[in-house]
Amino acid sequence: MKEFVVYTALRLLLFAVTWGAVSGAWALAADDVPLGLTFLIAFALSGVGSYYALRHQREAFAQRVEARAARATERFEELKAREDVDD
Repeated sequence: MKEFVVYTALRLLLFAVTWGAVSGAWALAADDVPLGLTFLIAFALSGVGSYYALRHQREAFAQRVEARAARATERFEELKAREDVDD
């Protein structure tokens, strides 16, 4: 669960920083800042940026999920084997 929280917090932080940078650059170039458009641009840029910048956190989260799925599969197989013995 910790890996999920860390990854999500970093994604949100990266988005907020990107949105601030895009809005700030737009404000320097023009008088009016369209928040919806800067939101969409920042969303796209932070998505690409997180693919590269947050690779290690994403891999740690994926390993945690994979290990949890393997444990669940193992437990299921144990229960299935017990049922077969009981019959």
